[in-house]
Amino acid sequence: MKPRVRFAPSPTGPLHIGGVRTALYNYLFAKQNGGTMLLRIEDTDQTRFVPGAEEYIIEAFQWLGIKFDEGVGIGGEFGPYRQSERKAMYKQYADQLIANGYAYYAFDTPEALEQKRKDCEAEKKTFQYDLHTRGEMTNSLTLEASEVERRIAAGEPYVVRFMHQPDTEILVDDLIRGEVRINSNILDDKVLYKSDGMPTYHLANIVDDHLMQITHVIRGEEWLPSAPLHVMLYKAFGWEAPRFAHLPLLLKPDGNGKLSKRDGDRLGFPVFPLQWKDPKSGEISSGYRESGYLPEAVINMLALLGWNPGNDQEVMSLDELIQLFSLEKISKAGAKFDLEKAKWFNHHYLQAVDDAELAKNFQATLKQKNIDACMEKITRVVALVKERLYFTNDLWEQSSFFFERPSSYDEQAIKKRWKEGTPERLQAIAEILKGCVPFDKESAHNQVMDYIHQNELNMGQIMNSFRLTLVGAAKGPDLFEIVDILGVEEVIERINAGIIAIENHIKNQNN
Repeated sequence: MKPRVRFAPSPTGPLHIGGVRTALYNYLFAKQNGGTMLLRIEDTDQTRFVPGAEEYIIEAFQWLGIKFDEGVGIGGEFGPYRQSERKAMYKQYADQLIANGYAYYAFDTPEALEQKRKDCEAEKKTFQYDLHTRGEMTNSLTLEASEVERRIAAGEPYVVRFMHQPDTEILVDDLIRGEVRINSNILDDKVLYKSDGMPTYHLANIVDDHLMQITHVIRGEEWLPSAPLHVMLYKAFGWEAPRFAHLPLLLKPDGNGKLSKRDGDRLGFPVFPLQWKDPKSGEISSGYRESGYLPEAVINMLALLGWNPGNDQEVMSLDELIQLFSLEKISKAGAKFDLEKAKWFNHHYLQAVDDAELAKNFQATLKQKNIDACMEKITRVVALVKERLYFTNDLWEQSSFFFERPSSYDEQAIKKRWKEGTPERLQAIAEILKGCVPFDKESAHNQVMDYIHQNELNMGQIMNSFRLTLVGAAKGPDLFEIVDILGVEEVIERINAGIIAIENHIKNQNN
């Protein structure tokens, strides 16, 4: 049977970039092996449901280019793929476990459970509802059968708990971590079915994976503690378990703990694929898309956080990742998020974007700033500054001077480059440019160089002063490319305006 995998997020908020990596690894594994990947929304916990989260998840994967074969919004023969729409089927499986002696009813009230916790704390113990304590609680193991029936008939709230057998060794055969063995004596009797008539993650997850014929469960390391229960549930139902693979954590840049939104806020990078606005608080969290990242760069960067192809290759398309990927090459250790590497990937992929496409997007930015520029000029500007870009959002910072005259001039550049006689030298350069008819940037460059050499001037000082009047700072691409795009008339006006503004600034500083 060809592999069937699933990505099963809960719609409790925005999708964390670690979840995106989990989905990516599932996708790569499925596609490499000619398998199927489905999207299942696990919304059994209605108390944590967040409006808009499901739509956010779907949009994020559309942007990233990860396409599901079945699932929510797609369909398929194993639907429905939203767990809340499968609610009616779960109770029969909970009843089956009880009938076969693998689960029991528990009637403990929240107040009784809280009191039990306090009693244990007083004895400096931690309370766990398990094979050691369940005999002291209010459940179908301690009550008469008639009393259990009476309580259920009366509509008394109850949950269904899994019943671990004493001193049983549970084997989790993990494709990444090897054999993990757990003794049942240390496990708690997890709730499988809640008093609100909804299954917990544990029951719904197992039932759905079985009914949807999932062959491999590839998920985050945080689910490893739940794996023994899941193995036992498969045995209790008499079903063949899928193969498990628990992925390493995505760590903070310093390696100390799991990467969180707080880390992104603190260090200035997104931890969500798309921007997210919290429907309750209105708080906005940044996204990779809105921060100017390309989806190809995000995919490439994420693929290498916990996996490597076994060679020195770093840049890989999605098709190349599919060909090279293997679960065997996934690391057991957590992977540190590297912001500089993420930027490097984006810079690389940005260079491959067609200039006209970038220009079209940049034109929208210019219009927002009430700047009307023709596409020919915008495309020339984009081509000129592109190699300096890490993000599409950098375009305005790197090229604003092509569309607006400087409104200020860099203080450090003035101190370092603006000397006595500089205004006269720049006006001489303006006269040279004025005489270049028709304008040719190479000829203009040569004439200005000749002027500097003949007058034994400091090349760096003169050229950077010239640049300062055009750009407002000692930055930007080739100076004569700037002149060519701006046009000689605009350049001369900027030289004159710059001389006046900088000379006045120096006078004010000296007074």
